This record gives sequence, C-alpha cells and structure tokens, in this order.
Amino acid sequence: MAQYMPSEHLALPQRPGLQDVVLQLFKHHSITEPVLVPAVAEPLLVMVLAGSAIVEERALGGEWESAEVNVGDFYLTSTDLPYEMRWQTRGGETFEVMHLYLAHSLLDQASRDVWGSQAGPVSFLDISGGQDELVRMLLEQLRLELVERHEPSPLFVHSLAQALTVHLIRTYRDPHATTRRSNALQAYKLRRVIDMMNARLAEDFSLAQLAEAAQLSEYHFSRLFKRATGVSPSQYFIRLRMARARQLLLDTDQSVIDIGMEVGYSSPSHFSQVFRREVGVTPSAYRSPGRARGSVV
Repeated sequence: MAQYMPSEHLALPQRPGLQDVVLQLFKHHSITEPVLVPAVAEPLLVMVLAGSAIVEERALGGEWESAEVNVGDFYLTSTDLPYEMRWQTRGGETFEVMHLYLAHSLLDQASRDVWGSQAGPVSFLDISGGQDELVRMLLEQLRLELVERHEPSPLFVHSLAQALTVHLIRTYRDPHATTRRSNALQAYKLRRVIDMMNARLAEDFSLAQLAEAAQLSEYHFSRLFKRATGVSPSQYFIRLRMARARQLLLDTDQSVIDIGMEVGYSSPSHFSQVFRREVGVTPSAYRSPGRARGSVV
C-alpha cells in the first residue's frame, strides 16, 4: 500500500466473503518514491510478477538496505511497525508485484495442523528476495483465481491459502518468537477504509464514517490506523488527496483550480498551501515544463 501512491495500484474486483486473503497488485515504473508497507495484523507476502529491480527497505527514519530481485522472488514480513520500500527497475522496465495478506484464522488452523497440541502464536522470519518454487506456484494460482476468474471459487482460494500457510509455517516460522500481534488493524479493514478515502477525496474528511466502515470506535480505529501506517487517518487522507492532485497535474490539462476542487479544496490558495506543505513546491511549479508529462516521482 502506497503512502504517496507513487505507483499504479491496479484495481481489483471486490470479493465479498473472501477475507481469509487480501490480494493487491502494483505496477511500478523506472524510479518510485518510498512505498509505505503498513503494519497490519496479518503477515505479508510480496512476489515479483514482472521485471527486475533493485529493491531497498528501511524502517521509518532508518538506513536503506538493498537487494536485486527478479520474477518469482518473494518477501515475507510480519513486522510490528510500518516500514518503507522503494524500487529502481532495470533498463526502464515495468516492475509488477503482488501483495498477499494471510488471515490469522488460516495461521491458527495451519499451526494446529502442523504442531498439534504444541501449537502456539505464529511469527515468521523476515525473508527478502527469497526463492521458493512452491511459494511462487501457490501465489500465482491465487492470483489467477482472484484476478482472472470472473467468479472465483472461495473453496479453491481457501485451499490454496491453507496449503501456502502450512508451507510457510513449516519452512519460515521463527522458532525464537514467542508472541504475536493481537491488537492490530486487519488488512481487509485497512483496504476498506483506504478505498473509501480514495472514493471520497472531494468530500470532507469523516472519521466517524471510516471508523464505522472498520467496525471500530473512532478512538480505537484512529489508534490502530496510526499504528498501521505511522500517520493519523486525517493525515493519510490529505496525502491521498495530494497524490491524486500530483497525478492530475502531470497527466491532464485540467486547471490547477479544477484539480484543487476535484480533491476537495474550493479555495485555490488553501489547495496551494497544503500542496506546497506536503510536496515541497506549489502545484504550478510541480507542473513546470521541466517535468516530463507522465513521469513517476
């Protein structure tokens, strides 16, 4: 999930009833700004679908660590804190990745199956740029079923996710971890509220509506959202507005005033003030002739 949405987040059809897994697809171009990976309740798998790139990771405010990755390579993480990733593709290629979150209900079931009475909280080793043919095959099958099928089979999706989870527990379980996050925002709830934010950029921010969508109190929702993303819901909403404005400034000929109104600012001066605070330059300067139309920054 992109904090500043620097990449193309490929829209997927809603799949009611499929909450055991949350799948997202991203397409990245030559150079991107950091992508925020939220610290949600579920572990995250990231697999490279196309292209190759130098991938860098860091804790918020930390030092970058880099690795070269290619098609089929994967990342596995269950961090308690949000962190950042960024990519530089090889040879100007498009770099496509999929994100998959696995529900704790799957982890608990797989843990009991593998460990029986010795089953306990499950945490995983951090894997960066790993290679595992079974992980690759199962993730690809999940992608095909959830993306390509007009009506995916919940039973088939659940079976694939179960097989994947058992393999991860057998192969990548952290034997030294004794605890697991129990008080974190679930990935499907985070996706739901961010989708709602994106659909309502022109409207006033409403914490009450977002909390209701997440089925949480406003206080509890705000706390868990900030824990997941590192910023408050209102600040995240502003950043989504600015990301949309940046896209419109680069990819359309709409006036700055119209763009400001499209992302919720009826006052051009207020829009310019917020844009400059968040991006570092005014909207007009951001759209200067020196910037290549359609470039990703």
